[in-house]
Parts: sequence; C-alpha cells; structure tokens
Amino acid sequence: MIRRLRLFIILLVSSGAVVVAAAGQAAAHAALTAATPADGAIVAMAPSVLTLSFSEPVSPLLLKLIPPTGKPQTLDRYELRDRSLAIKVPIGLSNGTHVLSWRVVSEDGHPVGGALVFSIGAANIRAPDIDVHADRAVLFLLWATKLGLYLVLFLGVGGAASAVWIAPLPVAARLFSAGLMGMGLGVLPLAVAAQGLDVLGATAASFFDTAVWKAGASSAFGVTVMMAGFSIATGLASIATQGIARIGLAWSALAGVGLALAASGHASAATPQFLMRSAVFIHGVGIAAWTGALFPLWVALRSRNNAALLRFSRRIPLFVGGILLSGLALTVVQVERISAITNTEYGCVLVLKLLWVAVLLGAAVCNRYMLTVKVVGGDIPAKARLRRVIATEIVLGLLIFGTAAMWRFTPPPRVLAQISAQPASAHIHTPKAMVDIRLTPGRVGLASLSLKLLDRSFEALRAREVTVTLSNPVAGIEGIERPAYQAGDGTWRVDEVLVPMPGRWNIEFEILISDFEMLRLSTTVEVKP
Repeated sequence: MIRRLRLFIILLVSSGAVVVAAAGQAAAHAALTAATPADGAIVAMAPSVLTLSFSEPVSPLLLKLIPPTGKPQTLDRYELRDRSLAIKVPIGLSNGTHVLSWRVVSEDGHPVGGALVFSIGAANIRAPDIDVHADRAVLFLLWATKLGLYLVLFLGVGGAASAVWIAPLPVAARLFSAGLMGMGLGVLPLAVAAQGLDVLGATAASFFDTAVWKAGASSAFGVTVMMAGFSIATGLASIATQGIARIGLAWSALAGVGLALAASGHASAATPQFLMRSAVFIHGVGIAAWTGALFPLWVALRSRNNAALLRFSRRIPLFVGGILLSGLALTVVQVERISAITNTEYGCVLVLKLLWVAVLLGAAVCNRYMLTVKVVGGDIPAKARLRRVIATEIVLGLLIFGTAAMWRFTPPPRVLAQISAQPASAHIHTPKAMVDIRLTPGRVGLASLSLKLLDRSFEALRAREVTVTLSNPVAGIEGIERPAYQAGDGTWRVDEVLVPMPGRWNIEFEILISDFEMLRLSTTVEVKP
C-alpha cells in the first residue's frame, strides 16, 4: 500500500507540473463571438453603446474604456440580453483609438477576458498587446484545490457513507474518512480564493485581497463550495451518531456530493440542463460510493469476517452502472463528435482518464469474479492478493481524480464547436452608407457572406450591383472577387466563398448606386482556424 501511494505521489506531482507548464493561459468556457463595433473597426461617429456577444450567457466582472489619452474609465452601466452585453459609454468620446478592456464570468463559473479596439474618425495609436496568460501559481492552485475537493468528497464523504450500505466503519477507516473531511475545511476556503483569483485575473500576490474572496464566493463555484460544506458537515455528523440518524445523515452527505458537483462546471451550461445536471449528480454519487468504500473494505479484510466484502460485491454493480451510463451521457453531450477526442485538449484528458478507468474496471472485475469467491471460501493467500488489488484501485482512483481536475483548463468540444460556427462580423459607417457584414462561419473553409446596406437615414440602400473582394496582403493572397446577389430578405449575399487560411482578411465592396455613382468601402474581419 505504501509503495503504491509513493508511486501515486510521483505521478501526481508530475501531472501538476504538466498543468502548470502546459496551461500558458487559463482557458475559459465562454467566448466572444461578435462585437459592435467590430474589433479593429473605424467608425465615423462615436457609438453610444458597445455590444459584446458570447457563446454562453455571461455576467460582467470588469469593464474599462481606455481613450486615446490613456486614462482608463470604469463602465458600470450595461444591460444583459441573453448572450449579449450592451455597454453604455460616456457621451462625447473623442476621435482616435479606444480600447474596451472586458472581463466576464460564464454561466458555468469560468472567467474570460479580452480587449476590443475601435477607432473614431481615424486610428492614431497601435492596438495594445493584451496579456491573457494567467499566473502559473494560480493555475496550480486551481488544479490542486480541485483535486483536494475530489479527495474530500469521494474518499472522505464517500467513506463515511459506506457505513450505511456496506458495514460499520472500522476504527482506522473512521479516522481516515474524518481526517479527509476535516482537511476539506481547509480545502474549501483555498478553492474559493483560487476561483476568485481566476475570476479577477489576479496573481497569487492578491490572495488575501477581500475582492478576490468575494469574487470567488459570488461565482457559480460558490454554490459548489456551499453544497460541499453541507456534505462534509453531514458526513462528519454521520460518523458521530448511531441508528436511524446515521443512515439519514450518511445518505444526505452522499447526495450532497452529487449536488455540489452539479452546481457548477461544464455541465451547468450544457443543454438540456436537467439531463446534464442529473447525469453529473448520478456520476458524483456513484464515484463517491465506489471509491469511498475501498479503504474501509481494505481495512475490513484484515479480519476474518467477510460480510462487508459480500455486501460490497452484491451492491456495487448498481453504482458502477450509474457511473458508466451517466458518464456516457456526459461524454456524448460534451464531445459531440468522435474526431474531437483526438484533436482537442479536452479529448486528450478524456482519453487519459478513460485509460485509468479501464484499468480500474479490470481490477474491479478481477476482484469480484476471481478473488472474492476464493476469499469467501477461506483462501488466505487470495485475501492478501485482494487487499493488494484494492490498494491498487485506490491509487488508480487518485490518478483519475488528478486527471479529471485538468478539465478545469480545457473547454469542452461542444463549446469549441459553438465558437467555430459563429460568424465573423464587421460594421462600416460612413456619411453616405452603412454596411453590416457577416461571414458565416467565421473560420477557414467554405463560407457565405451576407451584407445589409443602409443609407444615412438608416433606410435600405438601393443598389444595382455589389461586388465583394477578399484579400490577405500579409499572407500574400491577392483579391478573391465575387459578385453578390440580392436575397429575398433584403440582404446581399455571396455563397460558397473559400477562405483558405486564418488571420485578418480585408473585405472591399464596390456598390453601384447608379450609372454615375459608385461607393467603394472596405473593412477587415478576423477569420479563426
């Protein structure tokens, strides 16, 4: 057992080092999909409202407007409209380049930030380089507290709950579970602080700032911490009580594990939410019941009484079945397509986790169908082998928890797909005409371009012909010229234009108004990989 724990510690520290080294930036799970004005746009008049659209509903944390003078101004007047954030700006913005620095938190509790650069009249400064890299100490703290939360809930609370569905806890198992749950009283505040640091984009030096703790507690993760605290408290109480009270407290603690995990995270923003939250609840309860029972069972096998082993063997398939079915549902919704398993970071973490799970299930099958029968029959060497396999299962469980904690930094493929399908948009505003442009999808490959033309009175601009030219001078790609046609909804469209590579593309328009008048306008859009 000690040798296996030493091996786990080595692997665990290695995993933590990988997290800190690889996670150069904390990946959030909502993303900016459109903005008005568009990033890099030059508008003729000062806008009264700045609009940011996201792939998921968000709540603003920090909004600052940096004018050409360089003196930041906090923006606190805004309106949330589903997935859009309409921000009111001060009247009388001066000409020149302005930067909107924004930071929001998504519905699943993960923060995201960035900057929008636009110019009034003409650009007069270079767009700033935005540092989106998170403090590596904060990244490690996020991962470590997530792992600590899993240990407390699965092994601590799960171990306490095993007393009511397997057998009363041996003294060593009772102390082990109580010790882990006691550790949770320290892990939870650290987890709140780590979340607050991430939410505000702060460094570890701001750990003791009141704003950091307030931000962590008020996020969706704050509900998870509250439910985890309830689960720990009832778990500790179940160890200290007897009879019917113990049964009620133990099952309440186990349910609290599922509720804590379902309150925030990937599944909290996935649809259908009732199904996803229910799947997370079942998954969490099943994992806590299974892995929490392993150490008490390992201790119980020191005695000659095999009653605990028989009860565990008969009842564990129900929990394992729930884990597998709920895990399948979560995987299907989050991954969406098989190719995402190999070409996304989320998929790589999933593959590693499934490898550990496959080994764990193999060990469990060996226990149930090969060793348990021999142990019940009085085979002493088989009991020693069974205890060694259970110790291996505990180590495998710890490795699974450490791997799953890495998902904190990897947006699920369903989110990446939503972002990829979003159009790239831009807006041109001149004294003679306005054009709203949407390139769908806003990524490399075949796309369609739609244009809405308005005159200076905001009425539909009557044009005879529209020609669109796309070019990327930086990449050495000359103009790709396409004629647009007028669609039935009043827009002009270009179908199936091939955008061969990502980057900032120039779009030029020739709008023939009459035999004697032609407008030439241009803008840029950012095309994603």
